[in-house]
Amino acid sequence: MRIKEIGIRKVLGSSVFGIVRLLSGEFAKMVLIAICIALPISYLIDKNWLDSFAFRINLEWWYFYVTGLIIITIALFIVSFQSVKAALINPVKSLRRE
Repeated sequence: MRIKEIGIRKVLGSSVFGIVRLLSGEFAKMVLIAICIALPISYLIDKNWLDSFAFRINLEWWYFYVTGLIIITIALFIVSFQSVKAALINPVKSLRRE
């Protein structure tokens, strides 16, 4: 979606690392906000669901911490891969396309 922006940044001298950092940083913020919203909600839902069983376990904080780390790692890997792929395209081809 942002191929022209990446092409302009490449023409103006931006490095591949700079482009990847820019795109990954914006996406990481959105994923972190989503994790911060989802974790308390999932904790409450899971706690209520687990309380309905005869044999109960306690929810530990690290269950949610590890899940959040896995989610952010997968998201950053995918976004970084796509950003590198887009940043390596010749900027002339991306700017010529309408």
